[in-house]
Amino acid sequence: MAEQLDFTMGQLLEDTAKAIDAEGWLHTGDLAVMDENGYCKITGRIKNMIIRGGENIYPREIEEFLYTHSSVSDVQVYGVPDRKYGEQVMAAIKLKDGADCTEEEIRDFCRGRIANYKVPHYVRFVDEYPMTASGKIQKFKLREMAMRELLLQEAETARTA
Repeated sequence: MAEQLDFTMGQLLEDTAKAIDAEGWLHTGDLAVMDENGYCKITGRIKNMIIRGGENIYPREIEEFLYTHSSVSDVQVYGVPDRKYGEQVMAAIKLKDGADCTEEEIRDFCRGRIANYKVPHYVRFVDEYPMTASGKIQKFKLREMAMRELLLQEAETARTA
């Protein structure tokens, strides 16, 4: 038990050192914009950022756009591995009760309204999302499920090495 506690404390110190830099800044991994009054609005997470062919894609931006579709009740956007581009955009969508929609309808809705590289390559309709005990959606599990379903393998990149 003592060995486990030492490892846990050592890991905690190491993780803290990664999060707080030498100047005392806390690196949370959140992406934010600051308004003219100095207030910040959290817009996403760095670890959720999708890098597709050298383009940085912020899932929250695509999610906010897809919420404007009349059939979409909820949506989660995340990256899945791709041999050519590194990652592709995938959207897991819950439809509104009684709504009917196809993958191609979602893509058509996006085309011409958001950049082509942000249009979801993969669209899956779901009834529920994997959740933590506290009710947070686990995007990493959505990614893992998609990788198994689509038979995708993680390419070794600077992000995964």
